[in-house]
Amino acid sequence: MTRPIELWYWPTPNGWKVSIALEEMGLPYEMKPVNIGAGEQFAPAFQAISPNGRMPAIVDPDGPDGMPLSIFESGAILQYLGAKTGKFYPHDLRGKAEVDQWLFWQVGGLGPMAGQTHHFRQYAPAIIKDQRQIAYGVRRYTDETHRLYGVLDRRLADRDFLAGAYSIADMAAWPWILPQLQGQDLAGFPNLSAWMERVGERPGVIAGRALGEALRGNLASSDKSAEAARKVLFGQRAR
Repeated sequence: MTRPIELWYWPTPNGWKVSIALEEMGLPYEMKPVNIGAGEQFAPAFQAISPNGRMPAIVDPDGPDGMPLSIFESGAILQYLGAKTGKFYPHDLRGKAEVDQWLFWQVGGLGPMAGQTHHFRQYAPAIIKDQRQIAYGVRRYTDETHRLYGVLDRRLADRDFLAGAYSIADMAAWPWILPQLQGQDLAGFPNLSAWMERVGERPGVIAGRALGEALRGNLASSDKSAEAARKVLFGQRAR
């Protein structure tokens, strides 16, 4: 009997990538919440699994040769799960390369740029009182996120999914399209908008996106708990 994979998780776009994959691939898993607003990512037990102190991470008790395997970094986790199950990740070299380039595009481009957009538009105003200090960051990252939305829109002009059939590349990119939080209007990106609906209607995506939804607080609010969480997330020091 397959033992459940441990999913060390918090409900954020990077976390959703892996929860969606586990749901889509039909793998049994057990959620291990990592409250990043409370600093649980700095706990030695978690950093033994994720040396960078970031979630998500997984522990597969039935890893290669039957030995447990821990993996951090969402892109690496998606590749591992796809290879393990033979689902949503091509076996042939050409197909694999097609998926990999869009997976790495998300990991190296869409995620970091959209994340900075989200930070400067949502969180920085609660941290920095002089809004003139954040104006450049808002403009810089909002514009770059707009450009990346355009890359996706052009890619999806003649196809339903990013790399041929639905794949881990779609699972990686979909959670990072957050137009309202990132100052974007999907009306200007019709192909991207249709893809968002197409992917978002999948039962595995719905279930993975909803995992731990009640755990997530509003970090942009002015209450003291949100302020304390922001200090952990954005004022942290090496430990």
